[in-house]
Amino acid sequence: MEGFFTRERFGKPQFIAGLLLLAFLGQCLWLIDRGLRLHGLDSNELYRVREGLRRWHGQQTPEIRDDLPIHIQQNDGYDPHHSALEYLITSMPLLVWPEPVQAEQMPYWAWLVRLPYAFFGVVLGASLWYVARRLYGNSGGYIALVSYCFSPAILRASSGWFAEPEVMAAWGAFGAIFTAIASAHTLYAPREVVWWNWRRILLLGLSMALAIGCQFSLVVVIPLALGFMLYLAPTRRGAAVVIWAASCLLAVFLLWAAYFFNLADFMQALHHAHFFPVSGQAYGIADAYHLLWSRLGQAGVVLVAALPLSIVTYSLWRRARYFGNTAPLLIALLFLTMGLGMPHYPGMGFTLMAVPFLFIFVAGIASDLLETKQRGLVWAAVWGVLGATCLWNFLELLKVGLS
Repeated sequence: MEGFFTRERFGKPQFIAGLLLLAFLGQCLWLIDRGLRLHGLDSNELYRVREGLRRWHGQQTPEIRDDLPIHIQQNDGYDPHHSALEYLITSMPLLVWPEPVQAEQMPYWAWLVRLPYAFFGVVLGASLWYVARRLYGNSGGYIALVSYCFSPAILRASSGWFAEPEVMAAWGAFGAIFTAIASAHTLYAPREVVWWNWRRILLLGLSMALAIGCQFSLVVVIPLALGFMLYLAPTRRGAAVVIWAASCLLAVFLLWAAYFFNLADFMQALHHAHFFPVSGQAYGIADAYHLLWSRLGQAGVVLVAALPLSIVTYSLWRRARYFGNTAPLLIALLFLTMGLGMPHYPGMGFTLMAVPFLFIFVAGIASDLLETKQRGLVWAAVWGVLGATCLWNFLELLKVGLS
């Protein structure tokens, strides 16, 4: 245990990151409390709760009822965008509720429904800080994490404030991409790399299952993960394919387990799933671009003020165009492009999933600029943008408190 509790793992940077994540969690709990007091659970959440509990209690066949959401009624009772895994995660905390779930007790048991959102929001923030710090050092980690912890869009998704629980899928997508990248880097080690990577195989498989299970259209992370692994390990592509294939098999097994190994139900869910609901006509609609920009604006001042400058810097400054900056930018652009082609759901989810990658990209460009002679000016700009982000978020939370 002495080798585990070291300053590298539990030092000042980890302490500061922990405080920021606690502040993030506090904001989530505040929004959850206000949301449940003012509005309660919406009809989609109530459906997920009922359907999840029904499945936990062994009823696997979908029910066709008049009160089902329209998109599920029109799909033979199957959700075209989410697997049973999301329903099980959402309703799992209610398994400890000592009595039947009743509408009049909603202010109490509804907390249990929202807590998984906050949990995955914190886990995604911790993952983002870990990746940014490994790529760009402490400064990059702090910039990315502050941007994340005080992002109104992230807080809404992590508390269920008029938002779908897309943060679970977002963590899965983020974990799948960067676990694949990390696994590829370990293939250069002079050892039995496939067996040595068993922990990353488990994490990659879990991430894929969570991403696809909470949003079917995130099946795109599977070829993306393979592409990064083959690119980063050109001399060990056989091992990369084995690790990727093992992770995919694990992901399929976990998704099948979400249907309690009912193969017929699992295959029907896949048959009714909408994996690529992209509309080509959406790319020619001007309002779709305005909607996309407004959604990015809701993610915080960082993306409004710093993202355009970061893209210009990346384009003009050769030093900034390396893999650590390019990879998150490419993933974010792909997700935004897919979101643009899906003006409604699940396009909103793709926009949210692009936000952590954009925070990583902005943090990387800022860290590169901090290594130049204009370090003082860059720090002033960084503190200004992050300060404006925190202030704007505080004002938004204040509005919620006064409503």
